[in-house]
Amino acid sequence: MTRLAELRYKEVVNICDGQCMGCVYDAEIDMLTGRICSLIIPGPRKFFGLFGRGDDYIVPWGAVRRIGDEVILVECPSPARCPRRKRGEEC
Repeated sequence: MTRLAELRYKEVVNICDGQCMGCVYDAEIDMLTGRICSLIIPGPRKFFGLFGRGDDYIVPWGAVRRIGDEVILVECPSPARCPRRKRGEEC
């Protein structure tokens, strides 16, 4: 069993292209059932981090294939097709 707090320190790797998407920094949880709906990963940095970050990646829980000790493997055909949300925008 893994705690939600432990997910924050794991890297997320897309098994379709081997890209490291970053580390989990938040999750969306269904309050009625208590289940995780999706993992939120901060978007890539813009121009060496001087201009902030891009949109966040939102990885649906159904795309998670395996949770290891240090890595979470997800299956997104391409990061561009993975749902994204603008920073600061609510669900």
